[in-house]
Amino acid sequence: MHWWKMMAVLLLCSLLLSQAQGASLPQTRVPRQRRMTPFWRGVSLRPIGASCRDNSECITMLCRKNRCLLTTASA
Repeated sequence: MHWWKMMAVLLLCSLLLSQAQGASLPQTRVPRQRRMTPFWRGVSLRPIGASCRDNSECITMLCRKNRCLLTTASA
């Protein structure tokens, strides 16, 4: 009977050790593209002059130098 208890403890320890090793793996996450329904996309569009990260955030669909613009600057 003592032998079964030792085997159970050994098995439990090995399971916990394998869980600890799996948890320490570095996780590389790729940032997900933000998805919105058409309703929320229209409600959340930013006005001219507001800060932005890309064209999809502006009501004019023109994001230049992190600002929503009305027209593109001609070179």
